[in-house]
Amino acid sequence: MSIMANYWADKNWQITVITFDSGLEQPFYKLHPGVVHVALGIASTSKSARQAFAANLERIRILRRAIRQSRPNAVISFLDTTNVLALLATRGTRAPVVVSERSEPRFAPITRPWAVLRRLCYPFAKCIVVQSESVGSFFPPSLQPQIRVVPNPVLKPPPALARKPCARKKRVIAIGRLTPEKGFDMLLRAFAMLASRHAEWTLAIWGEGIQRAELEDIRDKFGLQGQVRLPGRTCDPHKELRQADLFVLSSRFEGFPNVLGEAMACGLPVISFDCSSGPREIIRHGVDGILVPPGNIELLAASMDRLMSDEAERARLGTRAPEVLQRFDLEKVMRMWSEVLKCATNGGLG
Repeated sequence: MSIMANYWADKNWQITVITFDSGLEQPFYKLHPGVVHVALGIASTSKSARQAFAANLERIRILRRAIRQSRPNAVISFLDTTNVLALLATRGTRAPVVVSERSEPRFAPITRPWAVLRRLCYPFAKCIVVQSESVGSFFPPSLQPQIRVVPNPVLKPPPALARKPCARKKRVIAIGRLTPEKGFDMLLRAFAMLASRHAEWTLAIWGEGIQRAELEDIRDKFGLQGQVRLPGRTCDPHKELRQADLFVLSSRFEGFPNVLGEAMACGLPVISFDCSSGPREIIRHGVDGILVPPGNIELLAASMDRLMSDEAERARLGTRAPEVLQRFDLEKVMRMWSEVLKCATNGGLG
């Protein structure tokens, strides 16, 4: 969302980003100075269904007021439950709404009340943006005319950065939230199968989340303290990617994993589980990366073992990997978004 907002703000569009947080912390992703950021302070956890119902009614009221004050030509909403709230908040207004699913709904289910509301509210959307054909097929035939497939752009790494792999140690890197869907528990188990044979290799899992203690326990159980680090979040993923020798995506499911494209743009050989959505749209198996059957830890370990043992094969895959920049070029993707807005507003926003 920040990439889109910054792109349009750079073209002198009037862009407002509305978020549910308190605004006490600066956004993790930097926004263009011309982007108006409105933090509504309506993110909270409810202790009962009744409390949740009342809280969401209040969220709709506050969100509706914020949207009306921004006087938008179009509203773009990200994430399933937020999409529902945005559609409810704009009922009776003239603002066309585009909703965007950012994950794989088959594997990231929402609670039954939200699922019912999504089914009832999504017909109100002018367009439903998904990141792959697979995700689009999740929705019923009645919604298919509204579906538009738009992948994420892959941005070129900062030109000042040169790839600097460590001369003494070789590095496997993974980046993502420390949550179950990212599958870092499986990555640790796969690495444990190889650690003794590849003592010169280390694994760094960058990110933060609710699974930190569990992942640290798995690492310690296999005696990998000397080879595995969980250093927390990074504000400069390109720097860490440039210093690595192999990137692994171990997710159980994805929408369109930005970090996979970023790793390839940095010239890294990559290995990924072949989730139902995302990696197979990005990796050309055997050309610029390796796809592994989802959840198969033994085959993940075997693929890692093969690339960790073969510097020439890593170089071959890494040489082709930056071609991802042409396939998911920012201008190309934003033209697709322009077509979505043109459809939603019956002519576009100029």
